Amino acid sequence: MVKVAVAGAAGRMGRRILALSAAHEEAVPVSGFEAPNSEYVGRPLSELAGVASLEGVVADSAEKALEIADVLVDFTVPEATMQNLAVAARLGKACVIGTTGLSVEEREKIASYAKEIPVVFAPNMSVGMNLMFKLAGMITKVLGPDYALEVLEAHHDQKKDAPSGTAVKIIDELAKQRGWDVDEVCAHGRKGLVGARPKEEIGVSVIRGGDIVGEHTVYYIGQGERLELTHKAQSRDTFVQGAIRAAVWISQKEPGLYDMPDVLGLTD
Repeated sequence: MVKVAVAGAAGRMGRRILALSAAHEEAVPVSGFEAPNSEYVGRPLSELAGVASLEGVVADSAEKALEIADVLVDFTVPEATMQNLAVAARLGKACVIGTTGLSVEEREKIASYAKEIPVVFAPNMSVGMNLMFKLAGMITKVLGPDYALEVLEAHHDQKKDAPSGTAVKIIDELAKQRGWDVDEVCAHGRKGLVGARPKEEIGVSVIRGGDIVGEHTVYYIGQGERLELTHKAQSRDTFVQGAIRAAVWISQKEPGLYDMPDVLGLTD
């Protein structure tokens, strides 16, 4: 049984990680933590998860939570994630990181920590979404350069980063298949007299509003036909289930930086 420590235990994702891992056959939540000044410190984990049998209370530091755990699962914010990862590396604990909005420098730091501990870092833990990443690249390759590429993503009104980390991952895959530099070909929204659409371009559009969990569509637009590849997340539980699957998988791995395709066996 893999012992899981949950960062941001009182948050929306943290509560669901506690609840779903408590019901998992191969994982068990043994601890959760919040910032020292959080009103939730000391509150029962069972209360947050809605699982009466869950033992323990919310800790006030990553150190306390990780002492009794095998794997850290972190869906918080970049600053907190980097602090938590530093503690995990010092204690030799594996990590599953689903935090988005990380800078290039923070991503490089994660790769550095992964030389010391095993880390699964993915912008989207959904099994279906990771299959979409694979399919997006395959379709781009098969259709060829005569099909225009457009990406549309939609999320709830509280999401802070745009485009989403998932959309960025999709765009990277599309650009890789075409041999393009992402920074040179991405058109983030269009306004004014933009002129005819360049052939070497990936259009990116973002929607924010309400309680949209996450929707991503890639449009392959040719002359006379259009193909649309879409993934819609109906519940955050899909990300949690993938994260728990990753936690079980990473617990047996050597230090290194892994992605969900590694967890799911989708790598070439």
